[in-house]
Amino acid sequence: MLKAEKSWQVNPNYMNDQVKISEKIRSLLIDWLIQAHYNFKLLPESLFLTVNIIDRFMSKYAVKKNDVQLIGVASMLVATKYEEIYPPMLKDFVFISNG
Repeated sequence: MLKAEKSWQVNPNYMNDQVKISEKIRSLLIDWLIQAHYNFKLLPESLFLTVNIIDRFMSKYAVKKNDVQLIGVASMLVATKYEEIYPPMLKDFVFISNG
């Protein structure tokens, strides 16, 4: 399990490979997701999994600035479907992201 865990870890320097976004944009996304997490009254594990999914995705693909919120919402949707008994509905995610 330790060997498998190391192979799935995210490169801690993956933001250096992102050309269109910066650490500041990522931190704004995480702050916004924390507020959404608080408003939805979700489990802490949902937030942790959301951030993990975002980091894993961004470590593999170059992300445009316009797609950052979409990636965050999609990651939270996947995480809540996995962790929550009653995850927020898709229309709730559309509402918090202003469409």
